[in-house]
Amino acid sequence: MERSNTVAQLALSLIAGVIFAIGLALSQMVNPAKVLNFLDITGAWDPTLALVMGGALLVTIPAFHFVLKRPHPLFAHKFHLPTKSDIDARLVIGAAIFGIGWGMAGLCPGPALTAITSGLLPVLGFVLAMTVGVFAHKFLFEQGK
Repeated sequence: MERSNTVAQLALSLIAGVIFAIGLALSQMVNPAKVLNFLDITGAWDPTLALVMGGALLVTIPAFHFVLKRPHPLFAHKFHLPTKSDIDARLVIGAAIFGIGWGMAGLCPGPALTAITSGLLPVLGFVLAMTVGVFAHKFLFEQGK
């Protein structure tokens, strides 16, 4: 029973990831210029990123309401929800680094992984830097865990 749940979880995760990637590509959120134009509020501002985010929230908020009423997910024993709710320096610094990187590159992790299929050198460089950052964080902050 446990193995079939794991296979089902992996299959559904893959399907969800593919749907997410298709949505990012169709909405052009894998195009750094599109994202940078959204951030350029005094120039060639493009509001489509706000529309994509708003559309995602319109689907996600009601879905969470119904899903979290269940005793557990379909293929897991429990929900894995964040328990930490305080705002500390690590959160603020991490959010600032994320925002600065997003503003400089026009990419964040999901769209970057989707855009890697383009083979463009800046995208590959971004994904490489992101991967190095993940391992550096693990080495610096999670070594004893």
